[in-house]
This record gives sequence, C-alpha cells and structure tokens, in this order.
Amino acid sequence: MGEERGPRKIGEYVVRCPVCGRETLRVEEYIYEVPMLGKVIISTGKCTACGYRYSDARLAEARGPSKIVYPVQKPEDLNALVVVSSSATVLVPELGLEARPGPAAQGYITTVEGVLDRFLEALEAACRDPEADREACEKNRRAIEEAKEGRRQFTLVIVDPEGVSAVASEKARREPVSREELERLGYIVAPG
Repeated sequence: MGEERGPRKIGEYVVRCPVCGRETLRVEEYIYEVPMLGKVIISTGKCTACGYRYSDARLAEARGPSKIVYPVQKPEDLNALVVVSSSATVLVPELGLEARPGPAAQGYITTVEGVLDRFLEALEAACRDPEADREACEKNRRAIEEAKEGRRQFTLVIVDPEGVSAVASEKARREPVSREELERLGYIVAPG
C-alpha cells in the first residue's frame, strides 16, 4: 500500500481567544506534503464562545531569516504556489506594494496571482475612503490588473524572519536577509 496522500492531523488544543479572552479557541493542526515545497503545516481554529476564526500556514521546517525573490516574467509564473507565513512581509517593488504583518496576521497559501488579488482588495478598501486620491487609486489598480494579466513583469519578494514562507518554483531564490533590512521593515531584531 502506498504512502497516504492528503492532510494528516498532527495536533489539537484549546487556547485563550485573542478576542474574547476565554479559553475557548479550539485549534487543529494538519501537515501536508506539497510538491516543490515539502511539508506544510496548516493551523485552523474557531472560538466556541465568540466565533473568532484563526488560520495560519507555514513550512514545517524553519530555514532562518530569509528573503524569497521570485521574478514574474510570463503569465505562467502567476500560477506558482505561495506560502506566506503570519510573520512575513510581502513586497512587489516595481508596483510599490508592501504588506507587513500586524498583530492579527494570519498565514495563507495561494498563488502569485492570489497575492496580487489580496493587494487589489486592500487597495479597493483604501480607495473607498472619501479622502483617497482617485487618480492614484485608478493608476495603482490598473498596474495590479496588468500584472495579474501577465502584461507587466514584476518581482515578488517575501521577507520572513522565521524562514517558513516559500514559493513553489525553481525560479524562486531564497537569500539571506540582513539585520538592517529586517529592522527597516519593522521587525525587532535581538542584539548579537
């Protein structure tokens, strides 16, 4: 009989909910074997008291502080699978896009196109503000749409102080990340 495919539950526990403060957040963890990425841990949780939902995704093996650089040069590159941990900052320098983790950040698995969709959703939310610059909103929306359609080349950069994010492509390069770059992105770096 062959190796079991699909998720395997590796843990279940109850912790304090960050919203209501009760010990009622039930978390389940699963491990998946993902081609070109290896083992990925998916955590999901729901508070039985207030309904708060939690999810996270990360590589099972931490690789230390690192930066993943993935050049998107043709439409097919948009299909690469991406794991973004809750500790990671996502950047698209050519488009001026940057998403830093906040205190309630959750990791996720998507494609490169899905990352652009997340930026587009955030832009649309920000542009609903009556004070928003309509011209800048439209220019930025067009640039993201062009990138999603494969008509604009760009670089996806994921900076992860834990090294548990990844892009499933041979084109993706994992590079060391400097202490200065981590500090510039707002990470607190221990002396040493």
